[in-house]
Amino acid sequence: MVKKETIQGQVVSDKMDKTVVVAVQTASRHPLYKKAMRRVRKYMAHDEANACRVGDTVEIIETRPLSHRKRWCVVNRIESARAQVKPAEVTPVEVTPAEVTPAEVTPAEGGEQ
Repeated sequence: MVKKETIQGQVVSDKMDKTVVVAVQTASRHPLYKKAMRRVRKYMAHDEANACRVGDTVEIIETRPLSHRKRWCVVNRIESARAQVKPAEVTPVEVTPAEVTPAEVTPAEGGEQ
């Protein structure tokens, strides 16, 4: 049996049904100039449960052709993007009418005179 290749990447699109687009980043050196280069390749991967969201880090594996461009399947989610996002805390500030000066209040444009 042939060992199938598995790679890790980040989900960049989940707009399709049961399909995600995974961007895989690879690093290499230029053969002549020795500069470090980063290449990004996008793969269409099958996501049967529609569980992956944009920003998730996933592991994908080679599979038989499922459609014209789909040849990979999501094995598991390594890191969820929802766990990283933290809502910003907003503290409401109460302003009393005594604190507002007439210079801060502007009349409505085109309204009453």
